[in-house]
Amino acid sequence: MKMNQFLRLALVTCATTITIGMGLWGQTRTVNASSSSYKTVSTTAIKKTPYHKSSTKGAVYNASHTKKVANLKTYPYTTWYATAKVTLKHGSSKALYYKVKNGSGTVSGIVWHKYLKAGTSPFGLKYAKSAVALDVNTNNNVWTKNANTARPIASLSKLMTLYLVRQKISQGKGTWSSKVTTSNAGLKKLGKSNVFGGFKFNHNSYTVRQLYLAGLIESSNNAAIALGQWVAGGSTPAYNKKFIGMMNNQAKEWGLKHSSFVSASGMEQNSLAPYGYSIGASKNANYVSASDIAQISRHFVVDYNDILTDASVKSMKVDGQTLHNYNNLLPGRKYYQKSLNVDGLKTGYTDPAGYCFVGTGRKSGHDRIITVVLHDENEFTETRSLMNYVYNQNLA
Repeated sequence: MKMNQFLRLALVTCATTITIGMGLWGQTRTVNASSSSYKTVSTTAIKKTPYHKSSTKGAVYNASHTKKVANLKTYPYTTWYATAKVTLKHGSSKALYYKVKNGSGTVSGIVWHKYLKAGTSPFGLKYAKSAVALDVNTNNNVWTKNANTARPIASLSKLMTLYLVRQKISQGKGTWSSKVTTSNAGLKKLGKSNVFGGFKFNHNSYTVRQLYLAGLIESSNNAAIALGQWVAGGSTPAYNKKFIGMMNNQAKEWGLKHSSFVSASGMEQNSLAPYGYSIGASKNANYVSASDIAQISRHFVVDYNDILTDASVKSMKVDGQTLHNYNNLLPGRKYYQKSLNVDGLKTGYTDPAGYCFVGTGRKSGHDRIITVVLHDENEFTETRSLMNYVYNQNLA
């Protein structure tokens, strides 16, 4: 599901005629790219020096300039470390190149000096279309990217649903042990879906606590919808529609200006229709900005802090069914980093929304932060990078 992040290497043979872009000559021309086309005039070692790309042009080549290793535009936020100056001669022309390597050492070669700019690369996220890092203590966004653009958010929507569940309990209108009706045929069918399922309704009722855990950890869609109906006071699609109105009212009460809900689970309307749970809204999906999602998450963490205990559970059984937490920044998971102390919060994915993730953690000596990435392709890698940047720059 992840897109390939590296361009394929373009091998050039002695007999091949290729077009070489601006580099040595400043214009496009067709030349014979044999190994004799470029000759190394001199190589001078220099102190390891950071550079980053100066424009969208340019590429990294192998030492003999016969093979393109990578296009610089595919590494928009990479710092390249130069360790030597290399002068190449082609015909009667000479040009200066830097011998470089990226920080992880996975890509190396030579780059024409005009394509590089001195200094480390400015921080950025390559794949996330929107992102936010929020200091929970100060309630300030300390880093943003298209923070106020409303986008489909998939299962991050469940944070609002589950918050309203906790709110009802805190108001004395229900308990963890309260029974939630789960007999609706559409919800039972949804729970069995290979695409949208995850927690089967094998009984006609479950406790609030059971469905809450299924919704938070496994991201069960039918559990979220059933809980929403319970919050609204019933167990039919009519109460689902009523609950969605409550979601929008809560967003308005919090002053969220870039939030619109049409689904308790985060599924799109066209996906809910076969199960009888489309509300016929003009919008097909929940549209919420990264900044608003960060605020919803902050309200949850501040008002009901024990969500962090539940959200950090990697797996557990409810009614004999295994609930799996898909947060890969938790201890023991692929992208875990001990110093970040990540203990939440919620993953999400649909085709329109892409990969979405709300992360939270508190590095020792710093404030807790909440990060949001929307429509990402490497949600855990980019979340980890964002968290490290915030802490390394002492932004929180």
